[in-house]
Amino acid sequence: MKNRILYFVAGLFALVAVCDASAQESRSTHRDFELGRSIEILANIMREFDQEYVKDVSPDKLLSAAVIGITKATDPYSQYLSEEDMRDFDILTTGKYGGVGSTIRKSGDYVIFAEPYKGSPADEAGIVYGDKILAINGESMKGVDTDGISSRLKGDPETDVEVTIERFYTGKSETLTLRRRRISIPSVSYSGILRDNVGYILHSDFIRGSYDEVRRAVERLQEEANGELRGIVLDYRSNGGGVMGEAIDIASLFVDQNERIVSIMGRDSSSLRHFATEHKPIVRDIPIVVLVNGSSASASEILAGALQDMDRAVVMGQRTYGKGLVQSTAHVGYNSYLKYTSEKYYIPSGRCIQAHDYSTRNNDGSVAVVPDSLISEFKTRGGRKIYDGGGIVPDVKLEPKYFSRFAITLYAMGYMNDWVDEYMRKHHSDTIDVRSFRLSDEDYADFVRFIESKDVEYESESRKALKALESALERDLYDEALREEVKRFGELIKDDKLSNMQTYRREIEDMLVVEILTRFAYNEGAIENSVVRDEEVNRAIDLLLDSEEYNRILREQDLSMH
Repeated sequence: MKNRILYFVAGLFALVAVCDASAQESRSTHRDFELGRSIEILANIMREFDQEYVKDVSPDKLLSAAVIGITKATDPYSQYLSEEDMRDFDILTTGKYGGVGSTIRKSGDYVIFAEPYKGSPADEAGIVYGDKILAINGESMKGVDTDGISSRLKGDPETDVEVTIERFYTGKSETLTLRRRRISIPSVSYSGILRDNVGYILHSDFIRGSYDEVRRAVERLQEEANGELRGIVLDYRSNGGGVMGEAIDIASLFVDQNERIVSIMGRDSSSLRHFATEHKPIVRDIPIVVLVNGSSASASEILAGALQDMDRAVVMGQRTYGKGLVQSTAHVGYNSYLKYTSEKYYIPSGRCIQAHDYSTRNNDGSVAVVPDSLISEFKTRGGRKIYDGGGIVPDVKLEPKYFSRFAITLYAMGYMNDWVDEYMRKHHSDTIDVRSFRLSDEDYADFVRFIESKDVEYESESRKALKALESALERDLYDEALREEVKRFGELIKDDKLSNMQTYRREIEDMLVVEILTRFAYNEGAIENSVVRDEEVNRAIDLLLDSEEYNRILREQDLSMH
């Protein structure tokens, strides 16, 4: 009897296994049929358009449109990459390209050099901001856009390109032969001791080699502080992420070897993989504040979230973007690739960084309010409460700072650059102190006079709201007395051009100083000047110097859910 039962059970398991295998095979066959049917329908649609549409349409254009539609049906991060797109993708992941080393921008009928990188072929040739590109390899560049100029300046390293320029300061024409090099865009934009032996590192993206740059920056800070480094501010604001492995290696500078930093998983748990630090730390016990904002994404969220999970750093700023997706690339033929989402990130506490809803975002793209029912509680290593729901919620929240639309309008219309051109012609030989440089009252008054004769297409939110109210009063047939009251109220709104120049003076001046210092001392000089006055950076420094409050946060402060 016992044997019969055992045989029956064994047979039942075998039958279940066969049925399960049969079901899996059936599902696979069905998916193959669906895929084949969809491909056939797509090919038939493209063929009909190619042969019967009322006008000629490129099959490549149809394919691109179809692929865009397919990727939009998945998530915002999957995309089709043509051969040309792949070159840009390589620059994004490596930070390197073959060229002369300068940004460019359109100015009238020509393109000008906008920012020669320090030590680049353009910089070594004496090219400065504003030098006009007249010709490349003997071909006139009048009317050619920035893409056309860029493609001509880029090329294989150790090849030459002949550039005819009009010098910004003298107006004289000169033909230069520039030897292209492998241009490496720095990952660490700036680092230095700011005050009271607190160091600062502005890390802009996660490209291959970022770990080496951040490590060198930390070592320089230790040297500058003569072994008395009291803390480090890691600035990851607006860092959109990049190579995950670099984030893991950078974390190893601050935590023990073999610490798990991130795990990734695809459709099911069988694909789960863990990634830990491989290097020994060099600043294991030095206090850290990580600055983040709504544009801190992906690898920067992994690093900030991992340090928060391990109670190794205080995160300060605004909730991060909420991109916890791993992108993979697949060759799809003819030097084209598909970039698609293959897995999700999970940081040490088990939290997933990814926002629950792809479609619900704030105007700046950051995570919108997530219902409490969709948020789960986790614990840091020391037992503090933390939550998922999208992005990393800071330990210390700060209100975001925005430039006014008026200041942005002045910049977008080119007026700031135009005035700085005139300023530099007068002052380019001056000796300045980068950290303390500011515009004088006379300089700012000169800029105000410059703007007086310019048309500024700007209308404040208050003025827009008032106009909407006036229109509503007209439609609703309110009496004249009320309309007069609204008119008098409108006269109190001081948003004319000249009053705005005073209302928003500080931020306008800050933007002008950045433009001036970029020309005097490269991008690094502009950053050094702005960071010493940055309110969020100074809040971070104050916290690092207040060891009691810093330790209290890491020891006992729970995070809020939102």
